[in-house]
Amino acid sequence: MLTEEITDLVNQGLMLPLMEEFYTIQGEGYHKGTAAYFIRVGGCDVGCHWCDVKESWNAQSHPPTSINTIVENAKKYSDTIVVTGGEPLTWDMEPLTQGLKANQLKTHIETSGAYPLTGTWDWICLSPKRRKLPLDAIYDVAHELKVIVFNKHDFKFAEQQAAKVNESCILYLQPEWGVRQKMMPLIVQYVMDNPKWKVSLQTHKYLNIP
Repeated sequence: MLTEEITDLVNQGLMLPLMEEFYTIQGEGYHKGTAAYFIRVGGCDVGCHWCDVKESWNAQSHPPTSINTIVENAKKYSDTIVVTGGEPLTWDMEPLTQGLKANQLKTHIETSGAYPLTGTWDWICLSPKRRKLPLDAIYDVAHELKVIVFNKHDFKFAEQQAAKVNESCILYLQPEWGVRQKMMPLIVQYVMDNPKWKVSLQTHKYLNIP
């Protein structure tokens, strides 16, 4: 059981339920191939059935960790920091990003957009989910839209989401890993027919790295 004091610090964003942190190569989207330090925060109620990190969902499974400790670890490895989850916007990201920015680090976030945007970000990857749609405000500031394609109905969902983002937002379709062989030909054809879209792959899985 968390003490009332720790719970209060988590609610303020001064501590976060840290699932894992690691230095690797960004495998997806616009920054694929870039060395980056990943901070994976626990807690998510969006509940995608194909999620490949379901162990992140229960925030209570992951130890509340001081953001000062997280920042100190992050700055040892890379100037590009990716905050992901879970759903990181479950928590107030302002204190964490202030600490990262104070060390001249680039802040990236991967989010479903289902919660209010907090924090200061150099790059926002919006990956919307049907079960809990993004809040309207995040569409205006997203740098990339990454829609996971699990079945052919997701193309219609992708277009609905693309109609809401700003004009400079980069559009990506990414096959869900478990059905990639089935969906990739459909995605390739769709992008060729609709070249405003780009293909995103989970290249880190092909490279067999985290």
